[in-house]
Amino acid sequence: MSDLTFNKYAGAVLATAFIITGLVQLSSGVFSPEKVAKPGYVVEITQDAGGAAAAPDVPPDWGAVLQKADLKAGATVFEKCKSCHNADNGGANGTGPNLWGVVGRAPGSHAGFAYSDGMKAFGAKQPIWDYEHIYEFVKNPQKYISGTKMSFVGLKQPQDRIDVIAYLHAQGSTLPIPAPNPAAAAAPAPAGAPAKPDKKPAAPAAAETDAAKAPAAK
Repeated sequence: MSDLTFNKYAGAVLATAFIITGLVQLSSGVFSPEKVAKPGYVVEITQDAGGAAAAPDVPPDWGAVLQKADLKAGATVFEKCKSCHNADNGGANGTGPNLWGVVGRAPGSHAGFAYSDGMKAFGAKQPIWDYEHIYEFVKNPQKYISGTKMSFVGLKQPQDRIDVIAYLHAQGSTLPIPAPNPAAAAAPAPAGAPAKPDKKPAAPAAAETDAAKAPAAK
């Protein structure tokens, strides 16, 4: 290679380097980075101002809550389930089994659906889908039955679970609704609540009333 050819190549490389450097400097001046005021991925956790622990999510008195449940609200909640289930009488299985008559049905027993081993094991020890087990299962399916195919995140609001169970109960269920629990209705008032008097305070004695009206002796 002659010196002239080498100089041409070297000049071309240097010119390219200068052009790239100039473009970098120019773009950094035009497109200056701006720091966002608040990251979009921050998850804020709201805590109770008094620092009190959240009330435990205990199963309700089914005899009381199912009588007051909102079937229309339950049907609305069930819309979240329709991508995998239907609750029609004789309806086909989808990603999940048909749910007609599921309340009171044996777990893992609907014909034609290939259940997971986790659901089969659950059905071997639990004879029916009663209210309490459905309530806990739809809260967090993966946590309640390990290995289930149901990947749904769950219904976190207790009232949503109550309403959807009432809706499913209306879709072909033969499991009777129990009578309300009298002990739950007569539960004691929360600690710190002011006690109500059993009766009105007694009227002042007649002698005291007359003495108050009589003029003072002079």
